[in-house]
Amino acid sequence: MRVVVLGGGVVGVASAYWLMQDGHQVELVERREAAGLETSWGNGAVIHVSSVEPWSAPGVPLQVLRWIGKEDAPFLLRLGALPRMWRWGLEFLRNCAEPRHRENARANLELALLSARSMAEIRAATDIDYDHAGHCVMKTFGDPASLAVATAVHEALAPHGLVTERLDVTACVAREPALLANRDKLAGGLFFPQDEIGDCPKFAQGLAAWCAARGVRCHFGTTVERIEVAGGRVTGVITASGRIAADAVVVALGSFSPFMVRQLGIRLPIYPVKGVSITAPRRLWPDAVRNAILDDAGHYALTPVGDRLRAVGTAEITGYDTTPDPVRIRALVDKICVLFPGFRAVADSPEAVSWAGLRPVMPDGRPLIGKTALPGLFLNTGHGHTGWTMAAGSGRRLAAAIRAQAGQGMAAAAA
Repeated sequence: MRVVVLGGGVVGVASAYWLMQDGHQVELVERREAAGLETSWGNGAVIHVSSVEPWSAPGVPLQVLRWIGKEDAPFLLRLGALPRMWRWGLEFLRNCAEPRHRENARANLELALLSARSMAEIRAATDIDYDHAGHCVMKTFGDPASLAVATAVHEALAPHGLVTERLDVTACVAREPALLANRDKLAGGLFFPQDEIGDCPKFAQGLAAWCAARGVRCHFGTTVERIEVAGGRVTGVITASGRIAADAVVVALGSFSPFMVRQLGIRLPIYPVKGVSITAPRRLWPDAVRNAILDDAGHYALTPVGDRLRAVGTAEITGYDTTPDPVRIRALVDKICVLFPGFRAVADSPEAVSWAGLRPVMPDGRPLIGKTALPGLFLNTGHGHTGWTMAAGSGRRLAAAIRAQAGQGMAAAAA
């Protein structure tokens, strides 16, 4: 089959890889000049199997309400966004019920574990360098109560394959010496041996190049105008550079996916949630962290990735604005400096790059992967904060869905 993948983020590129492995003729279309330059570019650099719980969780709605109007809040809802997201908001509230949240978390963990195995296979097959590191992700807690709650939450997922190690303060400092100066502010931590570190755009660009060398056609700098439909099924895509024929089209456009399929009468309950990050050379902080630190109270991740440091955090519902807000950036830095005052010099350096991106969030926190009601149209989108974590497994599931539908078509033709 000729399959056109729309979107060159890490999810789209992983989809192209697995489709190529299945023997399809694959074309990847991306509006930017290279892969991984949108939401994939400035994420937390952590493939966190441990953090797949949806944001739609018990207690979250009340927290968000308390944070309205607080510019330094970890989750900030702009009131101006409410008229455009009321339907999404109602679905979000419905999925905050404990039974739904528990099932959604279990389903996400299953996909994340598949993705971790799939990433290992891709590394072995391609030998792509993307600053990968393992056994170096931990979460810190400032009070015993929050540590106890988090431990219980993670232990509830243990029967489904999640591995977590609880650390006392001494063990936290032993794993991460940068915590030593402020160990009195720690109650303990959790270590996640299944989590990994890696540069997401470096991976996406490396994998796209590897695929292109083996027959995948990559159309970078190409804008898609619409998906072509004839005879009740997808027949191609129309781009600003011309038509590309297709037997199947995969929409992997993140937060922009709803716009592409709306013209086909398909509504996707995806809403953008903005996050910010700072990236700077690691040499600016000689005693920088050597582990990825996820902090419970500060709601941030601080990650050493290759020769850089990446700090990421905050969630802001404010539509499709991708401007890094200096107030939100400053709040992120202030929270990090509670445990790591040495990060201040990093953030203040002219070499530090501030960034903002849009997470494509579903109300239930689970991505949309597979076929739609329109023959030939497939989705791989809506991953929220877990796109890097789930990309390899999502691409594999997407390829399996196309394989299954192709098999059904062949069986019907034979009958």
